[in-house]
Amino acid sequence: MAKVLCVLYDDPTDGYPKTYARDDLPLIETYPGGQALPTPKAIDFTPGALLGSVTGELGLRAFLEGRGHTLVVTSDKDGPDSEFERELVDADVVISQPFWPAYLTAERIAKAPNLKLAVTAGIGSDHVDLAAAIKRGITVAEVTYCNSVSVAEHAVMMILSLVRDYLPAHRIVLDGGWNIADAVARSYDVEGMHVGTVAAGRIGLGILRRLKPFDVHLHYTDRHRLPEDVERELGLTFHPDAASMVPHCDVVTINAPLHPETEGLFDEALLGRMKRGAYLVNTARGKIVDRDAVVRALESGHLAGYAGDVWFPQPAPADHPWRTMPHHGMTPHISGSSLSAQTRYAAGTREILEDFLDGEPIRDEYLIVDGGKLAGTGAHSYSS
Repeated sequence: MAKVLCVLYDDPTDGYPKTYARDDLPLIETYPGGQALPTPKAIDFTPGALLGSVTGELGLRAFLEGRGHTLVVTSDKDGPDSEFERELVDADVVISQPFWPAYLTAERIAKAPNLKLAVTAGIGSDHVDLAAAIKRGITVAEVTYCNSVSVAEHAVMMILSLVRDYLPAHRIVLDGGWNIADAVARSYDVEGMHVGTVAAGRIGLGILRRLKPFDVHLHYTDRHRLPEDVERELGLTFHPDAASMVPHCDVVTINAPLHPETEGLFDEALLGRMKRGAYLVNTARGKIVDRDAVVRALESGHLAGYAGDVWFPQPAPADHPWRTMPHHGMTPHISGSSLSAQTRYAAGTREILEDFLDGEPIRDEYLIVDGGKLAGTGAHSYSS
C-alpha cells in the first residue's frame, strides 16, 4: 500500500464554501489542438467545487482509502519542522501545486527513500529538483494543458488592465470618488500596440490567439519556431531571442518554463532594452525576472506597468517589494487555479495516480521525468 502526501493551500478565511456562484461548468470536450482532457476511471467530487484547498483534497480521499492507501493532506510545507517534512520520510507519492509549492529539493529527496512519484496538480514542475529526481529514478508528472487556457485568459486580463489602468479607476469608485482626470491620466488603448510573448507554447500561443481580434501587432520568440501556417494566420513576427524582440514591443508577456536558461532572464540589461513606457506581464515564474530590477524600472518610469501572479518565494512574504511598487497589478498565484481549472487538474491527478498504482504507463504528455531522464513534455520544455 502507498502513502500519498498531498500539499494544498489553506481553505478560505471564512471557511470551506457551502455554495458557489455558479451551478455548473461549460462542457469542454478537448483542448485546443485536440488533446483529450483528463480521463480518470471515475471522480469523487463535484465539478466546479473548491478542490485545491486542504478540505477539497483534490477529491482523492475516497478513491485512495477505498484501495487501502494512506492520504495525508497538509498546507504546512516550509521549514524542517513542517508537517510536510515530517511526513515525507516514508511517502511514496508527493502531490503539490505550483500555487502553493512544496519545494522538493535534492536534500528533501534524499530524506525520502520510498519516494517514487512526484505529481504537480497543475502545470510547471520547477519546484521539484529535476536533476535529483533523474538521479534517483523518481517519476515526475504534471497535468499538462489542464490550466493553460486559464492562464492565457488571466494574462490577457492583466494586459488590458495595465494598459487601460483599470485598477486605480476601480479604486476611485471604492473610495467614493469620481475623479475622471485621475482615472484616465495613464489609460491607453491596446489597439495598434506591438505585443510579444517570450515562449509560444500552449499558454503563449493561447494569448496570441486571444489578442489577435484586438488589432495588435503580434511578436514571439521560442526555441521551437511555430509552423509557417500559424505564423501566417496570426500575422506573427518571429525573433530569435528575447533581447531582439523586446525593443519592438509595447507589451511583453512571459510564458516560458523556469530552467537555467530562463532564470534571471529579465535582468537590468534586458529590462533596459524594453521601450520606455512598455508593460511587462509575467504569469510564468517569478525567478525569470530580477525582482529588484523590476521595482527600479517601475520607480524610474522606464516600465509603465508590471503585472503577474508568480512570485519567489511562494507564498510571498508581507514585505515583498512587489506588493508596494508603483503601477503594478499583482495577484497571488491564481491564474491557473480557477474552479474550472481545478476540476481538470484534480481529474488529471487522479488519472496519473490510477495509472501509477495499477502499474500502467502514465500518459506521455503528462511526463516530465521518467526512467532516469527527461521524458514526454519534460523533454520538450526543460533542458537536461
